[in-house]
Amino acid sequence: MTTVAHGSPVDSGDGERIPIHTAEFSQNPHAAYEAMRERFGSLVPVELAPGVPATLVIGYHEAREILNDDTHFPADPRRWQKSVPETCPVLPMMKWLPAPRYCTGAEHARYRGASVDAVDRVDLMALHDTVEHIALDLVGKFPEDGRADLLTAYAFPLVFRALNAIVGCPADLGEQLANGMAARFDAVEEKAARGFERAKHALTKLVRLKCEEPGDDIATRLIRHPARLDGRELIAQLMSVYGAGIEAMTNLLANTVALMLTDERFGGGLFSGGLSNRDALDEVLFRDPPIANFCFSYPPSPKLIDGMWLPAHQPVVVSLAACNNDPAVAGGDRTGNRSHLAWGMGSHACPATDAAYLIVCDGVTQLLDAVPDIRLAVPKDELVWRPGPFHRALTALPVEHAHRPRRGREGADR
Repeated sequence: MTTVAHGSPVDSGDGERIPIHTAEFSQNPHAAYEAMRERFGSLVPVELAPGVPATLVIGYHEAREILNDDTHFPADPRRWQKSVPETCPVLPMMKWLPAPRYCTGAEHARYRGASVDAVDRVDLMALHDTVEHIALDLVGKFPEDGRADLLTAYAFPLVFRALNAIVGCPADLGEQLANGMAARFDAVEEKAARGFERAKHALTKLVRLKCEEPGDDIATRLIRHPARLDGRELIAQLMSVYGAGIEAMTNLLANTVALMLTDERFGGGLFSGGLSNRDALDEVLFRDPPIANFCFSYPPSPKLIDGMWLPAHQPVVVSLAACNNDPAVAGGDRTGNRSHLAWGMGSHACPATDAAYLIVCDGVTQLLDAVPDIRLAVPKDELVWRPGPFHRALTALPVEHAHRPRRGREGADR
């Protein structure tokens, strides 16, 4: 007879929880995941912020089971959020909004249908030209001394401007949004709450603007969608677009370039036709996905997973990074393998992967074509990662190069 442990993974028995919001964790999360796996197995008691417990799923098969079971693992946090104070630093990221990520059933179908329809009509050919135009403009402005922080000089502004273009957002409102979204992901006390309000305020202005001046863009399509979203719902859909878009794509672009500048397999490929930019991007999505711990759910009643009872109405968080690197599935060469969980899975999987792949992959390609001698300006182990329970994000990516960037097709006239 098998003995089943009825203690929740949220409580390890001795009350200890592993903090995943600290600078120490962010600098070497994979060592932390390995230690978690050895001690706890696939379900780990963690803190998302001081005094905020959750269960972190680090087993690939367990994650798939949870992500494909909306009945036992719905994404609605409303019961949970009543149990935490308004000052909880992760609340601005996790609290309920009328958007697909927080809903199930008919409510989810209505919101996701509107979002998918709006995103699916993005013209990818036009987006390719937009990204090329932005990239050439940015590399042409690199400092004369050949040194730059690639995060602030290239990755962030490229993603920011590309996303603004497809959403239909003016640059000034987009900048307010980007700052607000970064603060939400950092999950630092009052900073996160202020970031949420800043983003909400900018989106309110954007919805008002697009009602008066519609265009061929995501915001206008959401406003005109047959789902007839009200003002609050429109803001929530756009909050999800920007929340996923800016943080995830900026980190993915920066992390991919960092890999290619520090891993000989890709460094050789820049000139010898070896592993491609897309291979590097997929490796990052496996090894260091830009959103590392996410996909929240809240069981409505205790649920048995891997011999442990998950408690009702408490957050279950999937570690996309740890699950991708679960020894049960991570062996062998994964070149060309796209079975990672970086985009999520099931009904809440990211609906904009084609556009995201295009923006990031084109951004990497344009950079390396324009500045082929680019290299890290510091040793790899001196790169610093932003603390926070959700993302895998560098604080800076210092690079240097010897020659002025090349101007691409029509670049000199843009």
